[in-house]
Amino acid sequence: MMAAFHMNNGTILSVKDLRTYFQTEDGVVKAVDGISFELKKGETLGIVGESGSGKSVTNLSVMRLIPEPPGKIVSGEITFDSTDVCALPLDEMRMIRGKRMAMIFQDPMTSLNPFLKISTQLMEVTQLHLGHNKKQAHAHALKMLKTVGIPDAEARLDNYPHEFSGGMRQRVMIAMALSCDPELLIADEPTTALDVTIQAQILELIKDLKSRMGTSVILITHDLGVVAGMTENIIVMYAGKVFEQAPTRELFATPANPYTKGLLKSVPDPAHEQGKELYQIPGLPPDVARLPPGCPFQERCYRVEDICRREFPPFVRINDDHHSLCHFADEVYAESIQEKAAK
Repeated sequence: MMAAFHMNNGTILSVKDLRTYFQTEDGVVKAVDGISFELKKGETLGIVGESGSGKSVTNLSVMRLIPEPPGKIVSGEITFDSTDVCALPLDEMRMIRGKRMAMIFQDPMTSLNPFLKISTQLMEVTQLHLGHNKKQAHAHALKMLKTVGIPDAEARLDNYPHEFSGGMRQRVMIAMALSCDPELLIADEPTTALDVTIQAQILELIKDLKSRMGTSVILITHDLGVVAGMTENIIVMYAGKVFEQAPTRELFATPANPYTKGLLKSVPDPAHEQGKELYQIPGLPPDVARLPPGCPFQERCYRVEDICRREFPPFVRINDDHHSLCHFADEVYAESIQEKAAK
């Protein structure tokens, strides 16, 4: 499957035909199965999809953080700024990870060490990657806490993680990830389990830091509302595959895949009629260890026909930047255009 975003000199990350599998008691789980995409310098790319679609595993693969065993990157290329990430020895990868590419993990409570002060954890990053002495590292840690908007940063620097709220812990994680001004920031569900007000603040913070530092961002989420105002391009994942990729505005206006249409329809509408049931995609995501022949989405799709049960769908080109994994991608796209015109 070819990437839809074409390689040029402004590309910081290129992923080609990546496959990451896990050996389990139930067989081989193809968590990521042949995905390709590119990220340009200064761009924000959204990766969306239901839980279990392979979003996090894709980006843990980029960071070379897949636990081996049971996981393994079995094939594919990951190129970060002309460096072949898969071929790097682990000690060289560690020098890139945290410095040039950084990740905000999904759960800040389990990502921060509960036994160490916030200052110790923040200082370690710059002492390791920037060669700071203790005094420099302490000053930089304080500056980063202020940058991410933690009030009374001087007093809070020597607190432990349990003394911070969920939103504040997430800010500490962002401060840690941005300490070395990375060229690539991967934010894995950075607003999960946070209330709406804190969500908005965290997203605004990432947006602000990106504009000031020129950082390229990959934003992973299952919340389409989050990516709407944050990203230039979106990848929609399902069962370890890229089901659709397109510029954000185009994907929201004219989706070309039944799965994407289902996700968009599932976003709560403020004008929703009271007493009317909210829409949800029928059924459950498939077991990736036991995928049916044909299209992985067939059992849940309103557009399903015999060919969908027999043959795996092609990756259809709608235009240069818009591709969809569906036997009927052109028809679904035309349907979306008609629906848009009817509004």
